[in-house]
Amino acid sequence: MKVRTGMDTDTGTDEGTEAPGSQAPGSEAPVSEAPGSEAPGAGPRRRRTRAPRLRPHPFGLRTRLVLAFLLVAAVGCGTTAALTYRAARNAILEQTQNTAVSAFREQVDALYVRLPADAASLRTDVLRIARQGKPRSWRVYAEYGTLRVSSTDRPTSSVITPELRARARARDAAPHAGFQRVVKNGTPYLTIAVPAVFLADARGTAQPTGLVLYAVMELNEEEANVEAMVTAARDGALPALAVALIPALLAARGVLRPVRELRQAAHHMGQGRLDTRIHVKGGDELADLARTFNESAGRLERSVAELRSAEARARRFASDVSHELRTPLAGMLAVTEVLDEDAGSLDSDTARAVRLISAETGKLAVLVEDLMEISRFDARAAELHTDEVDAADCVRKTLQRRHWDDPDRVVPHLAEGIRARLDPRRFDVVVANLVGNALRHGGTPVTVELYAEGTCW
Repeated sequence: MKVRTGMDTDTGTDEGTEAPGSQAPGSEAPVSEAPGSEAPGAGPRRRRTRAPRLRPHPFGLRTRLVLAFLLVAAVGCGTTAALTYRAARNAILEQTQNTAVSAFREQVDALYVRLPADAASLRTDVLRIARQGKPRSWRVYAEYGTLRVSSTDRPTSSVITPELRARARARDAAPHAGFQRVVKNGTPYLTIAVPAVFLADARGTAQPTGLVLYAVMELNEEEANVEAMVTAARDGALPALAVALIPALLAARGVLRPVRELRQAAHHMGQGRLDTRIHVKGGDELADLARTFNESAGRLERSVAELRSAEARARRFASDVSHELRTPLAGMLAVTEVLDEDAGSLDSDTARAVRLISAETGKLAVLVEDLMEISRFDARAAELHTDEVDAADCVRKTLQRRHWDDPDRVVPHLAEGIRARLDPRRFDVVVANLVGNALRHGGTPVTVELYAEGTCW
C-alpha cells in the first residue's frame, strides 16, 4: 500500500515525527503474521548453526605455507648441492693437478740433455716421459729454439696457450713451472710447462737452458666424476623435497589450527554468543592474537550487558510511567466529558478552551495507551490477533472513522478482492499514522493506494 501527498511523493511516517501508536524499533511487527510463524508473544527461537567449514582454496594460506616451506627446502638443497659440487670439483681437479705437476716436474728434473739438443735424442726423452705419466699418460711436447718435438705425430699442440709459454720463458726471474686448465671443443685439459735448467755455480743457482717441456693431459675422467656427483645430487633432491613435504604439512596444520579456532570463535560471536573464548597455548604471535580476541570479547560482553541492562531499565521506566499516568488521565477524561456536556451553557471563549482541553486530554490518553502497547511489545508480552480480512475494506473503515472522506483531502485508490492475514486493530493504527503524517507534513490531496504485488495504479 502506498500513501502519496499532493506533491506526488511517497511518504510514510516521517523520521523524528512518528505518530502515536506506530511500531517501536526492535519490537515485533504489529500488522501481520506469516502463517506457520512462532506463537504471538513468544520470544525468538535461537537456532544454533554450525560454523561453516573452511573451503579449500588453490592459493589459500595452507597452500602458501606449504609452498614457502618447500621453497626454503629447495633453496637449501640447491645451495648445499652447489657448494658441495664446487668444493668436490676443486678437490678432485686439484688432486689430479698436483699429482700430474709433481710427477712431470720430477721427470723433467731427472732429464739429462746434451746441449745443443738434437731432434732424435730429444724425441727419445719425450717418448720416455710420456710413458711414465701420472695419474695417466701424457702427451709431451718439447720446444728448444725453433726445434719442436713431441710424443705424438704433431710437433705442437693448440691446447698450450701463449700465456703459459710466456710464463715458462720469462727472463725477469728464475724459471719456474706453470700449469693451466683449458677447455677446447668441450673437452677439459690440464697443460703443464716446466723449463729445463742447469746449475750455474756451487750455490745451486738455476739457469734456463732454453729447453721447455710441456705435458697435456685430458681431464675427462675427473669431469665424469663431477657429473656423477651432480646427477646424484639432482636425483636426491626430489626425494628430499618429498620428505620435506611432511613437516611442511605438519607446520601448516599447526599454524592454521589457531586461525581456524579464531574463525569459529568470530562466527559464534556473530551469532550473539558473547561468552565465546579461545584456549590460549604458547607465547607466539598467534597466542597474542588469541589473548587480544579474548580481551576484546570480554569487553564487548560487558558493554552489551550494560546496554541490555540500560534498555531493560528504560522499558521498565516507560511501562511504570504509562501505568502511573493512566490513573490521573482516567479522572481527567471523566471531567472533560462533563465539561463537554456543559460547554454549550458557557460563554464562547470558555467553551472553546474547554473543548481544547478535552481534545488534548484525549490525545494524551491515546499517547499513553500507545506507550503501554510499545512497552508490552518490548517485553514480548503483546499478542497479535490476526484474521483474514479484506484489506480494502479495512483501509476504507480507517478513513471513515477519522472523517477523511473529503476527496479534496484524501483520494483512495483501493483494489478490491485483496485479502490479507493481519491484526485489524493494529492495521488501523498503522494506516491512520501514515495518512495523518501525510496530511500534517505533506500537501493535499493525499493519495492512498492499495494494490497487489506486481500491479500499480
